[in-house]
Amino acid sequence: MTILIDPPMWPAHGTLWSHVVSDASYGELHEFATRLGIPARLFDHDHYDLPQERYAEAVAAGAHEVAGGTLIRRLIASGLRVPERDRR
Repeated sequence: MTILIDPPMWPAHGTLWSHVVSDASYGELHEFATRLGIPARLFDHDHYDLPQERYAEAVAAGAHEVAGGTLIRRLIASGLRVPERDRR
């Protein structure tokens, strides 16, 4: 069971954002977010969006740094990925 985070590279709202996922369960992901005080409103179907200023904090708390492509492949392999068609 691993929490993964990609580098902050997704621009929105005047900052860059990372994605935080679990490769095991949503429960693990929500528990990690709760420990860090990440607001539930930042959960987006299968991941949390995290602003760049909190990146180091997430890594210090145990999130494993991976490239964006690795993160999405691991999320898909876990069976936790919510397809774009189901996000509407």
